[in-house]
Parts: sequence; structure tokens; C-alpha cells
Amino acid sequence: MAKRTTVTLEDDIAAQLEERARSTGASFKDVINQALRVGLSRQAMPTRQKPFKILARPLGLRQGLSYDNISDLLEYGEGSHHR
Repeated sequence: MAKRTTVTLEDDIAAQLEERARSTGASFKDVINQALRVGLSRQAMPTRQKPFKILARPLGLRQGLSYDNISDLLEYGEGSHHR
């Protein structure tokens, strides 16, 4: 059983639907129903995305710096007013 309802279409969408109805010879109602079926079925399908990958690179440490003294690293990076 079909449900009768009122839908407000934006001008560009209505023009595309009317053009599709003219070019295919289908009724406006059939074109709308088919477009909704296609759109809803695509929404229901999960999209396959490539897994996110991080490519790590060894960056090393600048000459004269050491991870052993955090205070020196902070001073180097942020200046003498890092506290």
C-alpha cells in the first residue's frame, strides 16, 4: 500500500527529477521513488575505507640534546621562560 505525502523539493533537485522523467518516459512519482530507493540503499551499505596508516621515520635527536634532561629540552624548545 502506497503512502501519500507532501514533500518540498529544492529547485535544482526538482529540475533534475523532471528531466529524468522526461528523458526516460517514466512518471515523476516513479522517478522520485527510484531515486529514494537508490539513495536509501547506498546509505545502508557500509563504506569501505582504506585503513589509516602512519609511516614512522626515525627522526633522531639534534646534536647536543639529550632526553635525559627534560629541563634543557624545554628551555631549548620554549625558551628560558618555560616555567
